[in-house]
Amino acid sequence: MQCHYCDRAADITVEKEGVRVGVCEEHFREQMEELSDADWLDGLDEELDIDRSE
Repeated sequence: MQCHYCDRAADITVEKEGVRVGVCEEHFREQMEELSDADWLDGLDEELDIDRSE
């Protein structure tokens, strides 16, 4: 799969309700930086069902 923002191969792919979106590591990091500044993210991790390895 190709990155949604550029022509590189996607390093991360997400699928929801049959829609798949991929991003390269650079664009993933850029998006995470932008999201980290958003106030609505406070407490979001509690609402998400994420499998984490320990």
